[in-house]
Amino acid sequence: MGPIRLILNLLWFVLGGLIAGLAWFVAGILAAITIVGLPWAFACFRIGSYTLWPFGRDVVWASELTGRPSGAMGVLRFIGNIIWFIPIGLSLMVIHVLAAAACFLSIIGIPFGWAHLKLAAASVFPLGQRIVSSDLADLARRQSAANALVGWRRA
Repeated sequence: MGPIRLILNLLWFVLGGLIAGLAWFVAGILAAITIVGLPWAFACFRIGSYTLWPFGRDVVWASELTGRPSGAMGVLRFIGNIIWFIPIGLSLMVIHVLAAAACFLSIIGIPFGWAHLKLAAASVFPLGQRIVSSDLADLARRQSAANALVGWRRA
């Protein structure tokens, strides 16, 4: 699967990934201008690097990786994500949704459309997201689902 991912990443980079990644880095720089925006800036730079080279990696919640609930940080992240969404997240989401729609017009563009939809979701709630390999993301999601199933069975 390695050569296919490399080809997809190269095509992605040339056909708009660079521009999308630069949009995330500009958003990160804008957020970093103020000290208050540093959590969003770090998230933007993380997601921006993912945007440049998305195939073979995935976006997961930090709580899925650790297996622990977010607790109070989950509430703070939610508030931070709401604050983020109004000025910057909405515009990034619209850009990625429109790019996904354009990609879905051709059969060759379908993988790129899915990548744009993942990025659109990440642009809504960037705080608390981590970029990991696709294999690790699948393993974390399966483990999280197994833990949830055990919880349901106990109830």
